[in-house]
Amino acid sequence: MKRLATLLIASLGLALGTAPARAATVLTGDRMEGVPVISALDVSDLPNASLSRFYFRVTDQTTGLGWYVPVLVAKGATPGKRLLLTAAVHGDELNGIAVIQDLFKDLDPKQLSGVVIGVPGLNQPGLLQAARGFHPSEGAGTSNLNRKMPGDLNTDDIADVYAGRLWTGLFLGNADLAVDLHTQSRGTLYPMYIFAQTPGAKHMAEVIRPDVIKLDPGVNGAIENMLNAAGMTAVTLELGAPEVFDPVMIGRALTGIKNLMIDQGMVAGQVSKSGPEPYIGNLTTNVSAPRGGYARLKVKLGDKVKSGQVLATISNPFGQVTATVTAPLDGQVLSLATSPLHEIGAMLVRLISWSDDASCKEAGCGR
Repeated sequence: MKRLATLLIASLGLALGTAPARAATVLTGDRMEGVPVISALDVSDLPNASLSRFYFRVTDQTTGLGWYVPVLVAKGATPGKRLLLTAAVHGDELNGIAVIQDLFKDLDPKQLSGVVIGVPGLNQPGLLQAARGFHPSEGAGTSNLNRKMPGDLNTDDIADVYAGRLWTGLFLGNADLAVDLHTQSRGTLYPMYIFAQTPGAKHMAEVIRPDVIKLDPGVNGAIENMLNAAGMTAVTLELGAPEVFDPVMIGRALTGIKNLMIDQGMVAGQVSKSGPEPYIGNLTTNVSAPRGGYARLKVKLGDKVKSGQVLATISNPFGQVTATVTAPLDGQVLSLATSPLHEIGAMLVRLISWSDDASCKEAGCGR
């Protein structure tokens, strides 16, 4: 889903880190189904021990009406860390929405130190179209909203403006920690999996306890990486397959986020260490189909594999094997294709492994 570099601190990073503090939560005076509409959020001016629901008006649709993103804010009785949870920056990645909804059902602000902000549905056009990309109208191109942060309010590109409004109106100045919730893309499957860029992010990942942690330098424009560059500590949490609410993944993510809140002193309790220790890697390798046809996978998510081990076969329409696909290195199965139909070059299996030559070491990838 992601990955590549953390070069923005020199040029863009200063602007990210030194943006002026927001003066106040701005209520527009409108309501959507009885819920107040805001054009900016500042959690510092919300009452202590309160739960607030808002619609954040991001920007205009082609009809002149607004695009509205739901926002939940639980502000504790006492000060503490501020945790931002975001979901569905890709509109077909749904598990994170249920995680945020379910977390807030059980969250008691009177027993909370600090603030939890939940944004269950960043990419409203994508959700309406059941699509990964951001495509708000026929006249606009399709963009990856998770490559657009921190956006640009001084442009006529709707994706940049939309991202810029999320960044300046919701994210910046409101959080110390963040978890951006994803799933794999259509046609593929992940385990519970975290990308961690910094040493602080690696600690967050270990507390959440996924199946796999990848120490990763990141890509410019992703929520996780731009929040890290702006001085917050953020991870990307991948939760299985797209286009579903998976009760097992949702439950595990809830446990992990509650672990994080306990670890950060936001709620009372003991961090749960149930289940196996996460596999930690810093190198991913896609294994692709050498020719088109029907793929039969020979491995499962989480399987340990050896170099040369058979991962899949490709067959023609008569079921005759036309290619055998093997592992190019030792590793663990990180992702699988879910459709048997494959073009030449389509990913069959993604492996994760450890390499002493990769850019990220045991401590993390950066600052």
